[in-house]
Amino acid sequence: MTHILGINSAYHESSACLIKDGKIIAFAEEERFNRRKHAKHAKVDNPDELPINSIDFCLKMGGISLDDVDYIAKSFMPAKRLRNKEFDEDVIEGSWGSASGEDLFYRKLIGIPGKLSEIYGADVAKKFRWIDHHISHASSAFFVSPFDEAAILVADGIGEIESTTMHIGKGNKLARLKTINYPHSIGFLWEKFSRFLGFTEYDACKVMGLASYGDAKKYYEHFRRFVKINEKGFDIDHKIVKFRTDDFNSIEELFGKRRKENEKIEKRHADIAAALQKITEEILLRIAQDLSKKTKTKNLCFAGGVALNCVANKVLKEKGPFENIYIQPVAYDAGTAIGAAYFIWHQQLGNPRSFVMDHVYFGPEYSDEDVLEALKEKNLKYIKCKNPEKVAAKLISDGKILGWFQGRMEAGPRALGNRSIVADPRRKEIKDILNAKIKHREYFRPFAPSVLAEKAHEWFAIKKGSLSSDFMLFAYDVNEDKKKYIPAVIHVDGTSRIQTVRKETNPRYYKLIKEFEKLTGIPILLNTSFNDMEPIVCSPKDAINTFIRTSIDYLVMGNVLVFHGDKDG
Repeated sequence: MTHILGINSAYHESSACLIKDGKIIAFAEEERFNRRKHAKHAKVDNPDELPINSIDFCLKMGGISLDDVDYIAKSFMPAKRLRNKEFDEDVIEGSWGSASGEDLFYRKLIGIPGKLSEIYGADVAKKFRWIDHHISHASSAFFVSPFDEAAILVADGIGEIESTTMHIGKGNKLARLKTINYPHSIGFLWEKFSRFLGFTEYDACKVMGLASYGDAKKYYEHFRRFVKINEKGFDIDHKIVKFRTDDFNSIEELFGKRRKENEKIEKRHADIAAALQKITEEILLRIAQDLSKKTKTKNLCFAGGVALNCVANKVLKEKGPFENIYIQPVAYDAGTAIGAAYFIWHQQLGNPRSFVMDHVYFGPEYSDEDVLEALKEKNLKYIKCKNPEKVAAKLISDGKILGWFQGRMEAGPRALGNRSIVADPRRKEIKDILNAKIKHREYFRPFAPSVLAEKAHEWFAIKKGSLSSDFMLFAYDVNEDKKKYIPAVIHVDGTSRIQTVRKETNPRYYKLIKEFEKLTGIPILLNTSFNDMEPIVCSPKDAINTFIRTSIDYLVMGNVLVFHGDKDG
């Protein structure tokens, strides 16, 4: 019996994963426990701010202590990162890329084994392994995929020095084929332009949503002045973008004045976002074609933060050279905790493959007793339900918005039916209500449909299927004859970022949608993450707090139906 604990904390999206004999026992992101988005900001002085809550949860689920763990896998190589001082670029002294900043980052990193030993009173040094960041990403995608052989693409902001890497995976081994190093980074390009457009560096999803409202032609050539697509893949002129400073002067010369956070979003901003989306799709297609020629396989695994771009994924799937694509649902940095653990299990220990990540439900679970305990001292009414799916489906069909809290919390950035807000996709007005009164976010943000897997082809133009459609990672065109029935989950470009729902992986959520279909003839629910400008809720307490401060009508937690004191039961 072998236990491997994977940890990510170098930058952000801190997380922990426990695998036992090659199967995931538990996985969770620290933000769900500490209630800070992304767990922490990426700074040179905090890579040793460890996901202790996530680690404790994993150990509890495994019924073990840290002493019982055979290997600890950390998804980063400290010494390799020191090469970041070699780039000829403007940097802020004491921060990323500066000698003092990178030295501090390195010292904090190498102190992690000792810090773990101190916290847990365990002998960590002999079992601790540093695993390359992009190798961890690649492992997280391939080793849990349904493919015995696949090309592997990793694209993010930066690992230690890489931004994009290409690999080949066969059986229980993978090998790197090609590397594109910082400052040529798709991920950082999105971070910089997210800030230019008035959002934060973490808001690529907002820019992706805004892009559908724009005309890519208007600013496409502006991007081509400093983003070159070539035989290498791509190059970015860092003297224009200046990733590691707050200098936007060169960008403003090309695109006009930078938008401030509270300023009105103009058509120009949507056009810039559209051009960024278009050039990203072209870069990924170019790399995919090169990778296909090198590997001569029909399968692709994709990881890194860029892999969360469901619009680009649609283009890769429909226009790219690969027949099959698997995108690991925790594709961003949090998923490297999974990959680091599996790299040890397969690549270093030589164990055969036996696990496919076909669902995401690896987080904490709570009983009805836990729910009732959390409801104490709250001015809320509640009842126990024998058939909560049927009751909830009726409320949704009547136009009510529900918090749906069931089973083990899902992994990754998108709620997939266990920590979700659900509503009626037939009601066009629901979108504006959700954005304005519950989610408190921009008007242009779309909502996703959860659809019964066996009915998906009837409603959406799915040319090539993928297991990753279960993870809300592809946008699909809505079939023309179905558009009038589900206006609340159709984006302005006529697509939907769907989640296919299977009875075998989430029977309770499947039953909810099935009950809604019985009432309405529609095998689809509107699904968005259960949160309000915060991390997705984790515990009953989190769910109740979010329910109280928003306009959600009802809350279903396990078999308990909760409603505000002014509502009839």
